[in-house]
Amino acid sequence: MFDAVRKHQKILQFILMLFIVPSFALFGISSYSSFMDKETDIVKVNGKPITAQEVDGAAKRQAERVGGSAQIAQSLPFRQAILNELLQQRILGYAVSDLRLQVGKQELVSSLQKIPQIRALYRQDGSFDDARFKQLLAGNGMNEEQFYAGQSFDLKIQQLVNSVARTELGSPKLAEVISSLYETEREVQAMEFNVKDYLSKVNPSPEDLQTFYQANAKLFERPEYVDVEYLVLKAEPKEDAKSFSEKADQFANITYDQADSLKPAADKLKLSIQSQKGVTRAGAAGVSRDHPLANPKVLQSLFGDEALKNKRNTEAVQISPGVFVSARVVILHPAQILPLSEVSAEVKRQVSLRMAEKLALAAASEKLSSLEKSPKSSTGFASSVWISRNKPGSLVGQAIDDVMSVNPGTLPAVISVSNPGVGATLYRIDGIRQPASIDAKARKAQAQQIQALAAQSEFAGFMAYWRNSAGVKVINPLKQANAGGAGS
Repeated sequence: MFDAVRKHQKILQFILMLFIVPSFALFGISSYSSFMDKETDIVKVNGKPITAQEVDGAAKRQAERVGGSAQIAQSLPFRQAILNELLQQRILGYAVSDLRLQVGKQELVSSLQKIPQIRALYRQDGSFDDARFKQLLAGNGMNEEQFYAGQSFDLKIQQLVNSVARTELGSPKLAEVISSLYETEREVQAMEFNVKDYLSKVNPSPEDLQTFYQANAKLFERPEYVDVEYLVLKAEPKEDAKSFSEKADQFANITYDQADSLKPAADKLKLSIQSQKGVTRAGAAGVSRDHPLANPKVLQSLFGDEALKNKRNTEAVQISPGVFVSARVVILHPAQILPLSEVSAEVKRQVSLRMAEKLALAAASEKLSSLEKSPKSSTGFASSVWISRNKPGSLVGQAIDDVMSVNPGTLPAVISVSNPGVGATLYRIDGIRQPASIDAKARKAQAQQIQALAAQSEFAGFMAYWRNSAGVKVINPLKQANAGGAGS
């Protein structure tokens, strides 16, 4: 309904910020003083570093908090998001310190009483269970001094962020004007010049096909693929867990120690070596989703250097409970440009589409020139419809922008909007009007969104100022975590 929001999706970052700031209420960072005195690793704020170990620890805690796996906690995008959060916290911490913000005792007490874990420590007679409170803190690696300092610090950050979040528009009139622009309706007729309608009028020559093929050879590259062998170890329905665990260890050890062949493991465990041709990085065509060669871990191992270049067995991968797989590349088929003779039909299709598109655009241009001389002519146009930015109908993207941007003083007017690969559409704009009634609910929602955008802009400027003031300096880029450890 209000496409300004779609064009400004970073507003979500601001909204998230309001949730992130108090997120360390009880079980987050144990103390802000201890999290500011580690060795330099990734980035410095006011000369104090954020380390890779710190990021990894926070990523692990956050993944556990949301029920994620260890793999998620180790992923670079997830860790980057955690680093951004830590950096934002650190910058806000610097601002709080520099501004010397204070939190009153009553404000701190009131805040603590809102924490569910703290409320649960009050007895029925209203007294506070101090012993359980200390146990709770100890279980989370904190003492009372650290806890109260952290809570006070959180409140100062909330105080700071909320002061920026309360930014208001200079005049409510602006929101009204913007809403009015989105409600304004225009009477529109369309005339399409579609590529598919011109395909019958083109007939590319062999020279056209050859020229296009040579200029766009990469479009006709067949990706690398492999022919593979693989073993599957499955637990029997009534097999003892300990017995299967021992077999799984044997399976993993033999396929690793005798990595030049799957036969030793197959012979020892009485397994059949299976084969599959034409496996790409996306998997094997036509296999089920639970097939071993559809598993991302197996595929990643198959296309790693050890398996791909050195033809070694992959590590034993558990693809589901009680199912282990090891595979090896038998033949590697490198990526190659397919000869024109094999892809001639596709080349002709693409050349024909491009030639038809040129005809469609030329026809649209010719018609537009004709209509500019006779702007009142409506021959060839579809029936008129009333559209607005709030109710764009079938118009999207550039089409709605161009139609709504036409100067009302020039109506009736005709414009052309091209759609690459599809053709062009002429739009005739005949009239303009305001809707008969105003949607109060929609106006209120738009005013709130406009307000949020203003706050977002203010907050971005605020953070940029304090980032600069804190002397943020990137020391090393964040790297992919090692599966067996943190930090690199």
